[in-house]
Amino acid sequence: MINQIKHYEDKLKYEIDSWDLSEALKDTKTVVIDARSFSAYEQEHIPGAINIPHRTMNEETTKHLDKNMLYVTYCDGIGCNASTKGALNMTKLGFKVKELLGGLDWWIRDAYETKGINARNSKNIECGC
Repeated sequence: MINQIKHYEDKLKYEIDSWDLSEALKDTKTVVIDARSFSAYEQEHIPGAINIPHRTMNEETTKHLDKNMLYVTYCDGIGCNASTKGALNMTKLGFKVKELLGGLDWWIRDAYETKGINARNSKNIECGC
């Protein structure tokens, strides 16, 4: 029973869903990172998200970020692992990170706003990882 409790506590430490993220964004200590390619980000992304493709995350590309903030990484959804790769990279760089469950796909399914060239055209979500 104790192992099971720890398992679920650990999951909640490292994962966040769309509703919880929408609430967290009301707090100025949360930053969303789109871990996909720039072209995927340009097509459609969560409003206010910054784009740092997971392949380019390093000390140089993250030096402007505040390590006191919470960073939430995302990608296109459950068929992509760019958010996991991004969360791992950011954690290795010393940042506090959570991963968005379901990525952009579930953000859209939960009827939250998006920005970009194809905003609200969920048929064209690009993996870009």
